[in-house]
Amino acid sequence: MTDFELKNLTKDIARSAFGEDFPYEVFFNRRLKTTGGRYHLNDHHIDINPLMLEEFDQTVLIGVIKHELTHYFVHKMGERPDHRNPHFKKLLNQVGGLRYAPLTSKTRRSKKQYLYQCQNCGQKYARFRRVNVQKFVCSRCRGRLKLMG
Repeated sequence: MTDFELKNLTKDIARSAFGEDFPYEVFFNRRLKTTGGRYHLNDHHIDINPLMLEEFDQTVLIGVIKHELTHYFVHKMGERPDHRNPHFKKLLNQVGGLRYAPLTSKTRRSKKQYLYQCQNCGQKYARFRRVNVQKFVCSRCRGRLKLMG
């Protein structure tokens, strides 16, 4: 699917689900990793993660588009277009948009964790990044840390 086809699909969804036009741009954005899409408040364009179409079916893509369009129409009403807004939640349920985008293959799920343990008190620390055990000490007892795995 091209950006032009995505824009036409978004306009069709806006007309059918919301009853109004969406006159702004819609693009695929490969830099999106942890989200299905993004609505930009400043110029009202929408970015969609192309993995929503590549790894899932068209219904997931339509659900993500409805979610982003809900941000737009809530913002157009003069409300906060965030997920905590009750008007956002109500409108999202009415149109059948996705609340959360599904996890993709690019989502950081299984990143290696490092486990450190204090040699004095036994306190364990799980970290995504390596820690310099010569520089950092236990926050409880100031003991030396040891890399466990």
